Amino acid sequence: MTHTILIVDDEERLLDVLGGMLENLGYEVLQAVGAPAALAQLGAQPVDLVLTDLRMPGMSGHDLLVEIRRTHPILPVVVMTAFTTVRDAVQMIKDGAFDYIGKPIEVEELEATVANALRLHDALRDNDRLRRELEGRYRVEGLVGISPAMQEVTKAIAEVAPSRTTVLVTGESGTGKEVVARAIHFNGPRRQKPFVAVNAAAIPEQLLESEFFGHVKGAFTGASANRVGRFAQADGGTLFLDEIGDMPLALQAKILRVLQERQFEPVGSSHTRHVDVRIVAATNRNLGAMVAEGTFREDLFYRLAVFPIALPPLRERREDIPLLLRRFAEEIGPQVGRRAVSFSPEAEALLMRYDWPGNIRELQNCVERSLLSSRGPTIGAGDLPPYVEQRPAAAREGFDSFPMDLDAALDGFERARILAALKETNGVQVEAARLLGISERSLWHRIKKQGITVTKAVLA
Repeated sequence: MTHTILIVDDEERLLDVLGGMLENLGYEVLQAVGAPAALAQLGAQPVDLVLTDLRMPGMSGHDLLVEIRRTHPILPVVVMTAFTTVRDAVQMIKDGAFDYIGKPIEVEELEATVANALRLHDALRDNDRLRRELEGRYRVEGLVGISPAMQEVTKAIAEVAPSRTTVLVTGESGTGKEVVARAIHFNGPRRQKPFVAVNAAAIPEQLLESEFFGHVKGAFTGASANRVGRFAQADGGTLFLDEIGDMPLALQAKILRVLQERQFEPVGSSHTRHVDVRIVAATNRNLGAMVAEGTFREDLFYRLAVFPIALPPLRERREDIPLLLRRFAEEIGPQVGRRAVSFSPEAEALLMRYDWPGNIRELQNCVERSLLSSRGPTIGAGDLPPYVEQRPAAAREGFDSFPMDLDAALDGFERARILAALKETNGVQVEAARLLGISERSLWHRIKKQGITVTKAVLA
């Protein structure tokens, strides 16, 4: 990509010389005699870098820098100055200039400084683009769903996003809890600050405290350097605590203290760090029942559940499935070389009847697999994964008669889905966990609880 550089000076002869040097280096060059002309150029067409003299009559290079920082905050400015005014150039850098070049200009120095400034501009521009894409993707009105249940969710997000209130998002695995957390962040006043997500179920228990609070060098075996924890990374922004129900009781007490006092100490340090972090927690477990069992702290539960948002499973919002199919086909299609692909009425009907135990995550995986399997502009019933042709056994049997052993039914359903996922992935537990919408650690615990031995006999 060719970059455009705007040169600003009150001497036209120097503009021509510099312009020739930069054009020989492969850049497109614009020239402005004085700062007012430069501002007019910036308003007329996009520029990747401004190279300006410091001392100019009327509006100085410093005045120009101040105005550029106000109107074009990520546009890099390089200052040209005589060696006798280097102190002024250093002050310019403190005020937002990228760098300065001494006069007379050396080609090698010019080439290196301009290249470095343009690399910075490209990175900042890409970051700004990604940020705007994220903000657009997670607008409240951008969340897919016409069902009454999803309308309640979007209403709740709109209500709570502008505040700093702690939110607890509940729902089955794959229902989109992190999407809701990001929507809360990007629709609130912290949208310019970090959004940091941490999954309590995916981190070994002995590393959880360091993961959340960081550690100092030498705090424990293997701590070869200082490490910044997730709370510090999220300072000023939002910390998303996923799978909060899997957090050990000892760590729950420390998380509670941070929520109450907004301060913590890194592992191995006596220095207290203060943080301003908004908490959005999520779980697929019944925290109320865990409190009654003594496996989750009651005080932490009430601290987290200030504003609860419950996400419905996909089987309870089937009217949203056609919208989700179109959204995923539009998003995933270009990534796999398929554009403008739709689902046939027969395929859509099958997908509407399926119960989606993995919820939206499973639907997304299904769309990707169907895009890869199909040919032509329409995905037919024959292009769908075989498992969608019949509803899960637990959805067909046993739920129509009472009395029933609910625990046994749920246990049987869990075992059947784990076995099906292991068979689908030939025993690769990482892939099986992805299909089930849970962490590999959670799958390992469930396999152990169910007494499943992953052997060829099981997978046959």
